[in-house]
Amino acid sequence: MKKLIKGIVEFRRNVQPGYRESFARLALGQTPDTLFIACSDSRVVPNTFASADPGDLFVIRNVGNLISPAGGDGVSTSDESEAAAIEFAISKLGVTDIIVCGHSECGAMQAVIGGRDQVQPVHLRSWLRHAETALKDLKSGKTLDKKLEPHNQLSQLNVLSQLDHLRTYPIVEERIESKRLRLHGWWFELKQADVYAYEEEAGRFQLIDDAHAADLLKRLT
Repeated sequence: MKKLIKGIVEFRRNVQPGYRESFARLALGQTPDTLFIACSDSRVVPNTFASADPGDLFVIRNVGNLISPAGGDGVSTSDESEAAAIEFAISKLGVTDIIVCGHSECGAMQAVIGGRDQVQPVHLRSWLRHAETALKDLKSGKTLDKKLEPHNQLSQLNVLSQLDHLRTYPIVEERIESKRLRLHGWWFELKQADVYAYEEEAGRFQLIDDAHAADLLKRLT
């Protein structure tokens, strides 16, 4: 807390003047083109590793970067918060891309690996059920990178599972079919601070280096 307060003073002294014009413009409205779904983990900072400025990203953060699926009626089967943010991002902000970003050494994935029934806080135990499909995939032998530790294998599979959950929402599926929305799976590796993007044809997460980034940018044009 002390660091935050000192940081505000530092911001006011050295950073705020350079941002005044940008924030004055943002005060009139936001126009992010991307919804970024990430874990609440304090080590995962999308604006840092993606070099994003204020106003660039509309962000959902929760334990495990989870999205509860919609039922047959198109309504979320769990808490409405994530569903409301998804609908707002698409229908009101008009985002064209949604990224689900998992990460290595995720405490949520370690808890799921260890057995959700062992998790003591009741709400956390319940929330983590949205990662159960990924756990079933892992237990069935599915993996995207055998060199990773099991909880990191699960973290990658969980990204794909949450993308599937997103597709259960009618507004998401409709925008995908009309080619007005794209879904992406990313994975942040903490030790090297590297970001990987899932490549469906290769069936794995690929490092976003200069060459891969150039390829990804071509696809967006």
